[in-house]
Amino acid sequence: MPSAVDVVLPCLDEVLALPWVLGRMPSWARPIVVDNGSIDGSAQVALDLGATVVTADQRGYGAACHTGVEAATAPLVAVMDADASLDPADLALLLAAHEAGGDLVVGRRMPVGRGAWPWHLRLANREVARRLNRRTGLRLRDVGPMRLCHRADLLDLAVADRRSGYPLETVVRAAEAGWTVVQVDVPYRPRAGRSKVTGTPLGVVRAVHDMTRVLAG
Repeated sequence: MPSAVDVVLPCLDEVLALPWVLGRMPSWARPIVVDNGSIDGSAQVALDLGATVVTADQRGYGAACHTGVEAATAPLVAVMDADASLDPADLALLLAAHEAGGDLVVGRRMPVGRGAWPWHLRLANREVARRLNRRTGLRLRDVGPMRLCHRADLLDLAVADRRSGYPLETVVRAAEAGWTVVQVDVPYRPRAGRSKVTGTPLGVVRAVHDMTRVLAG
């Protein structure tokens, strides 16, 4: 398979996960680790493991994603978490769905093992998906953290959110632009370390606020 995909990996203190994640990267994909204020040496570890490393000066998941997409040069770009909850090898599933006609391919998380996806976060995600589908006419069951599409088209969407609402806004804008949005199942494992987005009550509140703002926009 040709080298045609740049993989954006937003990163905030993922030193425990990066060796596994980068070691599982397909030969046809180029990892771009976007350091978003790490203090655990993640950037150096990523460099030592051969990844391209860029810095997102603005804090926030969406800011890191946008910085990585801007730094990408391949025709196709994927975005996925760098916390070892998702296997880069499964990007092949998204690429196949894209080649079959999906403009934007989203990975639907299928929990593997205890603690992979706590029930309260699953419930919240189900409600977000319900509201997204009602607004857009899509039939998604998850707005997951693994996505793939054409880089230039993604930039043209002009996604504005720079925090937790970035994935949701990406899907909303894609649907409004008439994209074919498809979903494929991907295994979802317990992450390495604590989530910076939903690992604390404050993080959950912020994520819900960001997503609510996107859906109300």
